[in-house]
Amino acid sequence: MILNIFFLPLLGFVTALGFGKYLGRQGVSIVTTTLIGFCCFLSYLNLFELLSMGGNSYTIVISPWVLSGLLEFNWCFFCDSLTSVMLVVVTTISFLVHLYSTEYIKEDPHVSRFMGYLSLFTFFMIVLVTGNNFFQLFTGWEGVGLCSFFLINFWFTRLQANKAAIKAMIVNRVGDFFLFLGILLIYGETSSVEFNSVFAFSKEFFSEDVFLYKLGTLFLFLGAMGKSAQLGLHTWLPDAMEGPTPVSALIHAATMVTAGVFLIARCSFIFENFEEVRNFVAVAGALTAFFAASTGLFQNDLKRVIAYSTCSQLGYMVFACGLSGYSVGIFHLSNHAFFKALLFLSAGSVIHAMGDEQDLRRFGGLRFFLPITYVSFVVGSLALVGFPFLSGFYSKDCILEIAYANWSSQGIFTFILGTLSAFFTAFYSYRLLLLTFYAKPLGYKQLYLNTHESPIRMSVVLVILCVMSILVGYTSKDFFIGPGSDFWGNSLYYNEFTRNLLDDREFLVPLHVKLLPTLFTALGSLFAIFIFSQNPKPLKDMFKNNSSLFGSFYLFLNKKWLFDKIYNVHLFGQTGLNTGLQVSLKMFDKGIIEYFGPRKLSGGIQNSLLLNKEVQSGRLYNYIIDFFLGFIVFSLALFGFSGHYDVFLPQIIPFFAIMLFLSK
Repeated sequence: MILNIFFLPLLGFVTALGFGKYLGRQGVSIVTTTLIGFCCFLSYLNLFELLSMGGNSYTIVISPWVLSGLLEFNWCFFCDSLTSVMLVVVTTISFLVHLYSTEYIKEDPHVSRFMGYLSLFTFFMIVLVTGNNFFQLFTGWEGVGLCSFFLINFWFTRLQANKAAIKAMIVNRVGDFFLFLGILLIYGETSSVEFNSVFAFSKEFFSEDVFLYKLGTLFLFLGAMGKSAQLGLHTWLPDAMEGPTPVSALIHAATMVTAGVFLIARCSFIFENFEEVRNFVAVAGALTAFFAASTGLFQNDLKRVIAYSTCSQLGYMVFACGLSGYSVGIFHLSNHAFFKALLFLSAGSVIHAMGDEQDLRRFGGLRFFLPITYVSFVVGSLALVGFPFLSGFYSKDCILEIAYANWSSQGIFTFILGTLSAFFTAFYSYRLLLLTFYAKPLGYKQLYLNTHESPIRMSVVLVILCVMSILVGYTSKDFFIGPGSDFWGNSLYYNEFTRNLLDDREFLVPLHVKLLPTLFTALGSLFAIFIFSQNPKPLKDMFKNNSSLFGSFYLFLNKKWLFDKIYNVHLFGQTGLNTGLQVSLKMFDKGIIEYFGPRKLSGGIQNSLLLNKEVQSGRLYNYIIDFFLGFIVFSLALFGFSGHYDVFLPQIIPFFAIMLFLSK
């Protein structure tokens, strides 16, 4: 029965793309949503069953995959505490997105293709989290990357959607390349790709240098950086908002981008071998959280602001894992999935009501027109900023507490950047709320006349996510990070220091340090209210004056720290095009290939035709001399072969002279 979790989404994909023509739009929506709903129910059943077993893991072998010497692994359904939590998160969000999409995209002529891609994505995500070896994980990893390309580019007639899908694919290929190298290096050191066998190795088991083992661990994280949009490989995530809004909620908020965090947590036993790698993970995550939060301050696209908040929250998860707080990172992952899906789907409701308008500067006053969406947005934003007693509060504050209590330079560094990021997060979240729901209406009158609340199915999804965003953090905190909790069992690494840190953080962290993130959150909220409330025009003009310091600061953040310009103009884009123009086009295509290919071929044919023209002149005496020249050459060859030059030459030379004279 549990194996149906594995196959039901695949059945939904086959049904949608194979029989969508016969089922129709509504039929495909009902079938795929029902199958994912049943899969979601089985995931909760699996979680409760695992809890009743005391957190033990189990493996169901589906079929053998590779049997070659020492390399042996299977297709299997491996489940432990980490897998069960990820299954619940993935299938719940997927089911709600399917249900939301049945209304959001019902008028699109390609509904069956869209629902099929959503189901296929869910299948590959389940493959990723249920594998007991690196190659099954890598298969799911590549599968969700492929599905993200399909879904971002769903509206394939849009040029920006084409470009965003290609950008996402290329940037993720960089990370995937490092991940594959890391898997190969780890296999070379341990002669296994199964998790249990690899995790049994520690660096003390190797009598020689463990450099390759350490390098493989670093490459695993570089692979996670691509999928989880960490600083340097983050540029694809905001552009991926070109896809339909349900795609943003499913792939780029709750599941695919968290695959990198899942990889780090799954390989926690490997990362704990190398403190230098973990320090790098912590610093990279903190920089990502700070960068993305600051970039989101002055973005004007509704979905891009939420996308940068996703990138920032991923930074929190990653630096928590870098500080050995893997359980806290996964706790924040599960909380973030619900309130971020709520934010994206609420944004989709706004966009749906406003005729596909996404510019914040064209909104305002929508709280009177969209009351359910407004409440959903408020709940999602408060959970995001870490408002007390909402889901984000329990996990984000815990991350900052263990960063401070880590008593290391990287711990203090991550605490400072994480606290500043909390200030920025509060600022852009309240800015989003104020410009969308409270500001003076700036859109076209006709849009406001046609504005209406979302249909019933979309509203039901928003209400469910509101409830989960409020309750999930409180109800699950004792399981995930409670004192003495053994929920994770052997699925995550716990050293004695981390366990004591989680159990005693109430005593290790002073009260003023615990309140500092909340204070910064309040300051960011008040600052946003001050700027974007009743009389903000002088201050806004100061920010938007490019000649001033504040104007330059605004432009720098609005242009995303100029990462796209650096990549496109100075490093890769334009450099690659110029290199391709000089090397590929001018040197190879128009140089070597064209010279030795078409030019040589056409020139040779032309010269042979000219020679043939001279030979085929139509004059009898030319043909006579050609005949005798041929006869002489043949005779020379014949007599030369037999060695009778002394007989042949005295007879043939006078004859040749006479014929040459007559031909003239």
